[in-house]
Amino acid sequence: MLKSKSETLKERRQRVNDVILHLARLYPLATCGLIYSNPLELLVAVILSAQCTDIRVNQVTPALFALYPDTRAFAQASRSELEEAIRSTGFFRNKAKNIQLCCQLLLTRHACRIPSSLSELVKLPGIGRKTANVILGEIYGLQGVVVDTHVKRLSRLLSLTKSEYPVKIEQQLMKVVPENAWNLFSLLLIYHGRNLCPARRPGCEICPLVNLCPAGHEKVFS
Repeated sequence: MLKSKSETLKERRQRVNDVILHLARLYPLATCGLIYSNPLELLVAVILSAQCTDIRVNQVTPALFALYPDTRAFAQASRSELEEAIRSTGFFRNKAKNIQLCCQLLLTRHACRIPSSLSELVKLPGIGRKTANVILGEIYGLQGVVVDTHVKRLSRLLSLTKSEYPVKIEQQLMKVVPENAWNLFSLLLIYHGRNLCPARRPGCEICPLVNLCPAGHEKVFS
């Protein structure tokens, strides 16, 4: 069912359910692309993932976590050495500062425990709503819509939003995606954006969503 000008909220929710079903069949093993073994490692990895691919982050973190095995090690690290260890992820000076300040706050305010609420997480340096939702979903199993570049772009293609602002997109998606599928929906759109619907060469002709996506349907059948 394609979105139309008169699409009701109920119809839009049904279309989103169909999108989830199709993508879940296409990506049955969709998981977080960052490799980590404990909550601190995930937090550091999500900070490093800003403007960087998960592949690159995963290449850097094994040596990084061996060098800095816990919160105190990051908090007390030489800033220049930390910068050098993460240089290849880009924006390394700002990321090193955020990681170190973040770990210092975890030591002094949170007893080295990663906060379990979005309001507390976003107070940490380098953590925004997107990365906070990743952490809450992965560590605590809490549902949240992660609006990265893929989710933003595909949500607009699917006519689920017209907004350019991540917080607004998050709010709009929360109204049409079942709450128990917020994490899954985000992961599925990220996988689809990386694999079959990249910005430069979307594979609309072979996309299983072609009859659910106004942009793809128009491209293929116009």
